[in-house]
Amino acid sequence: MNVSLLIGDGQPAASNGKVFARLNPLSGEVATRAPAATLDDADAAVAAAAAAFPAWSALGPNARRALLLKAADTLDGMREDFVRTMIEEIGTTEVWAAFNVKLAAGMLREAASLTTQISGEVIPSDKPGCVAMSVRQAAGVSLGIAPWNAPIILGVRAVAVPVACGNTAVLKASELCPGTHRLIGEVFRQAGFPAGVVNVITNAPEDAPAIVERLIANSAVKRVNFTGSTRVGRIIGELAARHLKPVLLELGGKAPLLVLDDADLDAAVAAVAFGAFINQGQVCMSTERVIVDEAVADRFVEKLAAKAASLPAGDPRSGPVVIGSLIDEAPAKRVMELIEDAVAKGAKRVAGGDRSGTIIPASVVDHVTSEMRIYSEESFGPVVSVIRANGVEDAIRLANDTEYGLSAAVFGRDVARALGVARRIESGICHINGPTVHDEAQMPFGGVKGSGYGRFGGQAGIAEFTDLRWITIETEPQHYPF
Repeated sequence: MNVSLLIGDGQPAASNGKVFARLNPLSGEVATRAPAATLDDADAAVAAAAAAFPAWSALGPNARRALLLKAADTLDGMREDFVRTMIEEIGTTEVWAAFNVKLAAGMLREAASLTTQISGEVIPSDKPGCVAMSVRQAAGVSLGIAPWNAPIILGVRAVAVPVACGNTAVLKASELCPGTHRLIGEVFRQAGFPAGVVNVITNAPEDAPAIVERLIANSAVKRVNFTGSTRVGRIIGELAARHLKPVLLELGGKAPLLVLDDADLDAAVAAVAFGAFINQGQVCMSTERVIVDEAVADRFVEKLAAKAASLPAGDPRSGPVVIGSLIDEAPAKRVMELIEDAVAKGAKRVAGGDRSGTIIPASVVDHVTSEMRIYSEESFGPVVSVIRANGVEDAIRLANDTEYGLSAAVFGRDVARALGVARRIESGICHINGPTVHDEAQMPFGGVKGSGYGRFGGQAGIAEFTDLRWITIETEPQHYPF
């Protein structure tokens, strides 16, 4: 697949003519050839967005809504292209790719519903004859930097609400799925969005730091959102702070799922299997730690090990599987190193097997302790740790013993008690009797601690991507002290 940049009304190659290749992680064959954008290309993308901003921000909310709804229908209509490209570029399963299409289309429809919810209020003033109000208005150009692991969902999320709020956008595609992210630009183009409202640039991996710095530094860029690792998120946050620009960071995770002594074990096992192994564990909300009460631990682990062993792994292009390929071989090697380190230090691998290239079977490691790397390091692979807790207080302590704080879950039949536990977990998201992997377009999605700050979705998203202004109207003659 060969792709181009999307800048304004043009679909150019890189200004220096260079391209880079993204290889299929399973076959090693070229999945996509994409332009290796230059700094001049980055400037051009922002300039196109800035030029489109005045007219787009002045467009009525129902006109923006209609275009966003058309984009949702267009995305649905391109389902096969998206699924095929995503599988080729990142080696994931058809189930995950199809889910990406479905949720991303829903995000566009939810964004459409927000166009008439960008509101303000009249605020009582102590000054006679003064009408005071707060209003929200579009900020300008919004830069979205999206990752590869849920590329359709997170690529659309990076631009949908900003555009719904009247901003224009530049989407910086991931180097690992440039074709998938460029298709998002094609959705907006085919849906009839004015030129420059959504722009997409692709870049070679080695050029990413310079491209990102150039984009953030551009004075026309007023908002930045980034989804990715905590390590890179810190860099993005520092760059944005240098230019005093608001930034929304959705970063790494080490999601705990707590199994209390009164939990429905079968329900908990099903939730763990889904949360730990969907997309090979390459989800920011993936269940990485199961903190289980010692009173039920043996029975729970036996059930979880059997469930993990039943999940087929293999090349998703050869037939339906649950566990497909990791993004590359280096991450697969690292996952195995984490497992081997834990076993060497006393843990027991109760499910899983040998690595075959970039494919690792669903793995469960029991008796994990804080001395093991897998206890604290984000694995981002198809492995889940079981940590045994001595009662509720110990479970809460273990859940919070991490630098991350994105998603969490608590399983227990006493819902009031489970809610009390949930309130004490340090995370932006927590589900009771449900999996840690759960996303809906209208929800305030985001984390705390090392998982970032800011919220995508719904009214919280409007607040992130608009400027709140105080405006007054004097209706009576003014009196001044001099």
